[in-house]
Amino acid sequence: MIESRMLLMFFTTSILLALSPGPDNLFVMTQAAQQGRKAGLLVTLGLCTGLLFHTAAVTFGLAALFTASTVAFTGLKFAGAAYLLYLAGNAFRAGTDSGPTAVADHLKPGVLYRRGIIMNITNPKVSIFFLAFLPQFADPAKGQLSVQILLLGGIFIIATLIVFGAISILAGVFGERFRRSAFAQKVLNRAAAGIFAALALKLALAQR
Repeated sequence: MIESRMLLMFFTTSILLALSPGPDNLFVMTQAAQQGRKAGLLVTLGLCTGLLFHTAAVTFGLAALFTASTVAFTGLKFAGAAYLLYLAGNAFRAGTDSGPTAVADHLKPGVLYRRGIIMNITNPKVSIFFLAFLPQFADPAKGQLSVQILLLGGIFIIATLIVFGAISILAGVFGERFRRSAFAQKVLNRAAAGIFAALALKLALAQR
């Protein structure tokens, strides 16, 4: 089994990676600011569920397909870009219900959770990143590689939950002030639409 010192190093690295600006934590921050911290936490759970898929993809060799196949990589990334554009359109057309109950009335846990899953799974670069990152901390001499990869994936998910959970809470508190004003909420919705569109463009232009 992997040594505790190596696991601690991996956990620390995972925390730092989760803190570094990227599409996923920006997505969480936007959702939490726009719809409240519960929305951010639900999206975070969805993203981490997606990470389970990517961990399994590395463990069972599926991630190598996205590295080797241009068709698979391109198809998945354009599906993700299209979904982000769909979210951008929804955010742009969103209403401006203000007041203390506005967010709670519109919060749909299942939809937000699925957003996180789709956002994560349709980004083939996550699988490729895991394929390059996780094996660096695994050692064939320490036991079965597949078990080590699953363990490392689980630790990475825990680190992501901690960091993204904190982002959700902070962004939710910050966004609450905007949601009290119809005008500010409209600005926030337009900003969210712009962020989703920018993420879609970045994903569409991504190279392996």
